[in-house]
Amino acid sequence: MRNRRTTLPLGAGFSLALAVGPALAQDADLIRRGAYLTTAGDCVACHTAPGGKPFAGNYVLNTPIGKIRTPNLTPDKETGLGDWSADDFYRAFHDGITKDGSYLYPAFPFAWYTKVTRADADAIFAYLQSLPAVREPRQPSEIPFPFNIRTALITWRTAFFTAGEFKPDLEASAAVNRGGYLVEGLGHCGMCHNANKIVGNSGLAGKLGGGVIDGWYAPNITPDDHSGIGAWSDDQVVTYLKTGTAPGTLPGVAAGPMRQTIEESLSKMTEADLKAMVAYLRTQKAKESYKVKDLQAFNAAGAPGAGTYLSYCSSCHKPDGKGVEGAIPALAGNSSVQAKGPETVIRVILGGLAAQNGYAPMPAIGAGMTDREVADVTDYVRNAWGNAAPVISEGGVVATARTTTETMMAGTAPCAEIAQPEIAKAIADAGSAQRLKGLSQENFIAVIDALLPPIRAAVPDAKGDDVVNGLTTAFCQAARDEPAYEKAGWHTVIGSFSSIVYSQLKNPEIRASAGTPARRP
Repeated sequence: MRNRRTTLPLGAGFSLALAVGPALAQDADLIRRGAYLTTAGDCVACHTAPGGKPFAGNYVLNTPIGKIRTPNLTPDKETGLGDWSADDFYRAFHDGITKDGSYLYPAFPFAWYTKVTRADADAIFAYLQSLPAVREPRQPSEIPFPFNIRTALITWRTAFFTAGEFKPDLEASAAVNRGGYLVEGLGHCGMCHNANKIVGNSGLAGKLGGGVIDGWYAPNITPDDHSGIGAWSDDQVVTYLKTGTAPGTLPGVAAGPMRQTIEESLSKMTEADLKAMVAYLRTQKAKESYKVKDLQAFNAAGAPGAGTYLSYCSSCHKPDGKGVEGAIPALAGNSSVQAKGPETVIRVILGGLAAQNGYAPMPAIGAGMTDREVADVTDYVRNAWGNAAPVISEGGVVATARTTTETMMAGTAPCAEIAQPEIAKAIADAGSAQRLKGLSQENFIAVIDALLPPIRAAVPDAKGDDVVNGLTTAFCQAARDEPAYEKAGWHTVIGSFSSIVYSQLKNPEIRASAGTPARRP
């Protein structure tokens, strides 16, 4: 516009500026709204490959019909949405039909997105069109015959899909309707939390009562008192959605896909929208994932998992399963532990957890256990101390989870990248690459104590969790291939390192008593 305006007479240029100014402002507002709605839908999660550019696609979705690679949503004309119109985008979003007229697989949650208004779909499209164009050709999916024949999807669509925007309940409050619009639409919560995923959002899907998704168990989020959110206050549910844990409740900490959803989506949503989602969930019919009275009798005292728990878990979670308040989640009474499916507990045991919300990182203790030990201790923690949950009945569930659990803490995935640039710089400037390479385990404390003060001085406002996870990542990058760690096992070594960083950061008085300046996390 600047070059074009210089060719106009002064009066014409002034008039044009008046005409364009409000339009540009309107476009900016539309893009801002689209950015928020895109975040609410967590589109980045499925359209960003590990190590890839945001929204450039090629993330692999493991579905019952095969591996589906997601498309590029950036405005690249050859490989993305650069030659799409708003009408093309709405048709895909609302009807599940792509620009060329072919049917989309329901791995794309159009059965939920169909409820999104045209105005909101246009805002999302405007935001996506504002992104930098990334040339990223879509890699082929791995879908066997006959599922690779898209015309066969007409059967699924006829049985389970009905296009239509969200219809407000005239008897419900504005908050409940807003929550319903988010839960049933952009949030597509049923995609994970419905019992039967393939039937989309139909009433036959065990709506919001919990189910397995990509090897994790998405729990019951209906108002059931035992396995759902019935015993939580509204504020506790909102806090969990924002942070992944909630003081005063016993849900543990978010893991797997839910943690990613919280980090990338829910934590960035407004308080009003989160409260609205909770208000809507409260209106849903409470569903029992299972009846406690019908569970198999379980003698925790004589269970084989009791010994495994005492050997591997009790030093942190305590013999009574109560953990350490604010540092180690309790297992006794933990609603996540008592979910219908054991998958999430198994995956956490096998893969560990990074530090989050002030809670300590969890080593991948299951990497050093046999499948039988993992199964036994899973049954034990789900049924000890008054807990009640179904015991594992499916053979091979641990072995299957082990093959699909890929984490840095377990040594089954490459070292991550430090997510916060300012923390990455502070860790690098402190000389971590040199100090952490070739480091013997007996010197962990001394080196960590030397690194923490300059890091904290460089980023005084950084969250303690981010510092713990950043230093753990730096340690992985510097020392992953050290032969000296082979005997102990990498999962044990990195778990020990991460735990020491957390401990030294949370207890600065220990460093102060040793002559090291103390700083609070």
